[in-house]
Amino acid sequence: MSHRIHDIPEQDRPRERLLRLGPGALSDAELLAIFINTGVKGENDIQVAQRILGEFRTLRELSRQEPESLKRTHALGPAKAALLAAAFELGRRAEREAHRDVPLQSPEQIYQLIAAEMQALSYESVRVLLLSTRYCLLRSDEIFRGSLNESVCHPREILRKAIVHSAHAFVLVHNHPSGDPSPSDSDVRMTRRIREASELLKIEFCDHLIIGAPGENRGQPWYSFRESGIL
Repeated sequence: MSHRIHDIPEQDRPRERLLRLGPGALSDAELLAIFINTGVKGENDIQVAQRILGEFRTLRELSRQEPESLKRTHALGPAKAALLAAAFELGRRAEREAHRDVPLQSPEQIYQLIAAEMQALSYESVRVLLLSTRYCLLRSDEIFRGSLNESVCHPREILRKAIVHSAHAFVLVHNHPSGDPSPSDSDVRMTRRIREASELLKIEFCDHLIIGAPGENRGQPWYSFRESGIL
């Protein structure tokens, strides 16, 4: 491949191919090259994109990077790092919107709603999804960052959110950045404490979902405490 994008026939350049054939026809590197836009000495924009994908291994891993990390990548800088971070965030928000008016009645629906956002995180995040009487999403709030345990996550913090926003029900969600959604002993103990508190306040605790990631020999990329019989 030529080191200069202008040496590639115009009809074969990523932007022109996207406009002519649609985004689905482009490779990951070609889509990324559209954001990169310009190359560096010895590399055109497609080659820069291929190198970046090689460095981060997967698009999911690339999407997990903070803008500060992206801008330190050779050939990106602040402006291109901001464009990439914005593109990934728009994709996650579009995915959430598609599920906003759909009742969350199964672990798979909850996973589809929030998995892309939480799989992009390099740290553990604990969220509460507040639901209406139709079990549609009212709002999603991060309770805290860090491992789920009794010392940092008290049931009152979760239930206070539900009371303040007049939620009929809620779902607790947290991610395992390792990709393995198997619960720890602390996850199980904390879930039982939250269940007991929610029963006292008569706020329905629909499920606690641990978000992992797809992988070979891993089965489904989430763990549902409802499906497991703990809730």
